[in-house]
Amino acid sequence: MQRTQFIVVRHGETEWNIRGIRQGNLDSRLTEKGMAQAKALAQRLAREKFSALYSSDLGRAVHTAKEIAALTGHEIITDARLRERHLGIFQGLNGDEIVAKYPEERRQFRTMGPDYVIPGGESMRQVQRRIVETLMELNERHPNQTVVAVSHGDVIRAGLVFALGMPLDFYGRLEVAQGSLSTIRIDSSGIRVLTVNDRPRLP
Repeated sequence: MQRTQFIVVRHGETEWNIRGIRQGNLDSRLTEKGMAQAKALAQRLAREKFSALYSSDLGRAVHTAKEIAALTGHEIITDARLRERHLGIFQGLNGDEIVAKYPEERRQFRTMGPDYVIPGGESMRQVQRRIVETLMELNERHPNQTVVAVSHGDVIRAGLVFALGMPLDFYGRLEVAQGSLSTIRIDSSGIRVLTVNDRPRLP
């Protein structure tokens, strides 16, 4: 029976995370805590046997993946499909700035559900479609193997609610912290979630 296991990692904390700035496809450096989270993830994953290390091509994910690769020896394979949701006109702004500059778009974002496409960006439905397609492709590429993928909060939540058979509207109910890992398994009987938001102890 073919079985592929995915350990899906959220990158460490960034400077924009702590300032409340929406990152999306823009980037921000890891904080000191974020680097400690990446090192803790690396120490945890060094005890796991896995075949491939994938990462979003955004810097905060790549920097997290580099800490993992430094201990495990894996090559980092970047894949833009693992990027965070593109937040369009909201990117680079904090909450107050979004309210001031785009009040109607913010209202729609908060009320119209997962099919709302942020101007210049993506809907959560589009995010879910690309992460599920990516996982299914990697499932075919790595049969009977374990794969680590470093990604982002909304992307991971979208994949988890799909695996759990939950409506996409529920994605905000899942906690996926910076520096955490979640585990999904795909086999002939379907897709299962094994762990969610497992946060290794900081060194």
